[in-house]
Amino acid sequence: MNNKKSPSLKRSLSLKYVVFFGLTFMAPTTLYSTYGVAVHETNGMISSAYIVALVVMLFTAFSYAQMVKAFPNAGAAYTFTQKSLSPHMGFLVGWTILLDYVFSPMISSLFLGIAMKAYFPSIPMYIGIILFIITITVINILGITVAAKFNTAILLLQFGTFTLFTVFSIKGLLNGQGAATLFSALPFLDSNVKMSNFISVIPVLCFSFLGFDAVTTLSEETKNPRRTLPRAIYLITMIGGALYIIGSYFLQLDWPNYQSFKEPDSAYMEIAKYIGGNFLTSYVLAEGTMTCIASAIASGASASRILYAMGRENVLPKKIFGYLSPKFRTPVINILIIGAVALCALFLNLDTAVSFINFGALFAFFFVNLSVISYFYIRKKQRSMTGTIKYFVIPLIGALLVGLFWVKLDIHSLILGGVWLGLGFLYLLNLTKMFRQAPPEFSIEETH
Repeated sequence: MNNKKSPSLKRSLSLKYVVFFGLTFMAPTTLYSTYGVAVHETNGMISSAYIVALVVMLFTAFSYAQMVKAFPNAGAAYTFTQKSLSPHMGFLVGWTILLDYVFSPMISSLFLGIAMKAYFPSIPMYIGIILFIITITVINILGITVAAKFNTAILLLQFGTFTLFTVFSIKGLLNGQGAATLFSALPFLDSNVKMSNFISVIPVLCFSFLGFDAVTTLSEETKNPRRTLPRAIYLITMIGGALYIIGSYFLQLDWPNYQSFKEPDSAYMEIAKYIGGNFLTSYVLAEGTMTCIASAIASGASASRILYAMGRENVLPKKIFGYLSPKFRTPVINILIIGAVALCALFLNLDTAVSFINFGALFAFFFVNLSVISYFYIRKKQRSMTGTIKYFVIPLIGALLVGLFWVKLDIHSLILGGVWLGLGFLYLLNLTKMFRQAPPEFSIEETH
């Protein structure tokens, strides 16, 4: 008889690396690349919009923190919904969140390809994309510790961008550039702003916070996950929110007349050139390329763990998706599949890819909030005054806010996401023999 144990995910991540992983997935410097469009949509109240987005995300971050204490496993939102609401709903959430995690590396590939085409027109775009995908695939196969250390180094470059932008902004403002003051209500208040326009941009800004949720997919590779992961979730959300609010504040003071940008998509480059000359512009370009790599590594690692959890439960074919490399202790086949999906960057545009991600993320957020109510308030009957606030009121507010922004998504997001959800529903019908049986469930056993 063969008593050899199957390979398992290795617990090696401390709080520091989990926080860095989440922030790398979040890629806080995306603030700069999205600033031109976002400041137009909010009529200049960009910092206020980030404050609202932060509040919305904190409600959902609270729900993720509660659920990961109960179920510290690699399936994240998939596992939370499966164990709290129903296996069928859990499958659909897992299926939909794949849009977020699996397509994120493709978006990073697109960003890199677009940048290469703009600055190195003689090099075909597909060469940069293919080399990029090979790089992130190899790093993720080598293991989560290698990926975490690489991402930590890149995150320091991002902090460097924020520091340089802030220093050059303060210097310029003190010298009479831009608004010529360090203190202004301009980024927060505008009596002419239309509230409908202001609200419509919040879902896009919520997309900027994706990363706090992704760390729950590392539950089986984190030391003491029930304690570490909730702390990491709050830290990632708050640090990201602070960077967005402070960064957008200075960007708007640097260039108060936001309607005068030549190209809103690259407005941050105009600002960088204005306040920091060629030095700041070159640094931002180099850091942006490395950030694409780090973000793709983080999202690819998360996606492979979701697929692994679903494969391990035989919801997806176990021989393929439930395979774990004995040598690297990583889900190698899943990582290769994600790399193949990222190759879609060769023929898809950025708007289509982002539409997929927005739908999947908000769909998962909605059901994680409901999972807290179902598991703690209904099943565990934690209905004291404190329990009612923690396990009913807060997640209910989170679900309502996310639901509001979900229906506010643009028509492309709703159509593309709806089609993907429909395909998942058809697969579920086949898997469960027309709902006559439950989908396979994994018996949760924490590995130390």
